[in-house]
Amino acid sequence: MSRQTTKRSERGSATIYAVAERAGVSTATVSRALAGSDKVAPRTREAVLTAARELNYVPDGSARALAGRRTNALGLVLPGIDGPYYAAVLVGFETAASDLGLSVVILLTGPDTDPERAVRQLAGKVDGIAFMSRSAADDALVAEIGRRRPVVTAARGRIPGRDAFFTENEVTAARLTGHLVEAGRRRIAFLGRPEPDSDIGARYTGYLSALRDAGLESVTTFAADAVDESGTQIAREIVADGLDLDAIVCGNDQLALAVMHQLQEEGVDVPGEIAVVGWDDVHAARYVRPGLTTVAQPVEELGALAARRLAALVDGADPDPEPVVLDSRIVHRGSCGCATPGPSGPETSPDLPEETR
Repeated sequence: MSRQTTKRSERGSATIYAVAERAGVSTATVSRALAGSDKVAPRTREAVLTAARELNYVPDGSARALAGRRTNALGLVLPGIDGPYYAAVLVGFETAASDLGLSVVILLTGPDTDPERAVRQLAGKVDGIAFMSRSAADDALVAEIGRRRPVVTAARGRIPGRDAFFTENEVTAARLTGHLVEAGRRRIAFLGRPEPDSDIGARYTGYLSALRDAGLESVTTFAADAVDESGTQIAREIVADGLDLDAIVCGNDQLALAVMHQLQEEGVDVPGEIAVVGWDDVHAARYVRPGLTTVAQPVEELGALAARRLAALVDGADPDPEPVVLDSRIVHRGSCGCATPGPSGPETSPDLPEETR
């Protein structure tokens, strides 16, 4: 084998030999470093990872790419599936992939995960990858993998030149907050961690926009993770600190349901004293008392669209220059402080704009 062919595969992509040469190590060390072996010194591992990034190298399982074969599998990178949102995304993605005769390989990038190593390994096992949420992988890593494999993103800031899918957040959040203002609420807080380019970040932007339009300011922002334990703790703090609030806009329903329940446990009248609204319209939202006013979004459809588009890219389609934005709608129940619909009554308020229904 010539020196040139050791550096490049038959399709012109960098090989493990090129990475080894760039890093000044053996190919065995490259393999161990990319696999996360603790037998590789940290400085050596960093040299290997740097070389792999510079060469856009992705390890190919069983020399799949060299032989020009497909795995007939799509990768899905998620920050977790412990809540209803990502579970619904997964259902939509897997169902659409199955309809196309494709399997799905799931990667959960939790706090104990090395995303770079895990994503690069995943890229060697699948034909393309969908990245859900900014916390699943950073933009630089997604862009790097996108140079070697088809990728799509959903519910996160768009990567230039890559297909992107969103549900509408900012405008609907402004309408939801404006509805609270119209109902007489003036001391409104936000609960959730508004990270840049995230769904909750967009909802926070809409919340602030509605307050500005009404000549109001946010009382406070409780920057908490979107899990029910955070909602419970924040509710306790609100009561213990005697915070002067009359409404809370929550980044998702897990937070909203938890904060509403704990406020009631602490003797606070919801919505008489404090109105609470959420986002996602999880199944439990319609069964609590009062019913939770929230926002419904087509999460399963989001996952399905991402899977179908990713499969099309694998088959050779060109990236779509325009992102796909799915509508969301306000679901009116009783926790916002308006008239509560009866057991068989409508879940959308007749006094809300048509486009929020």
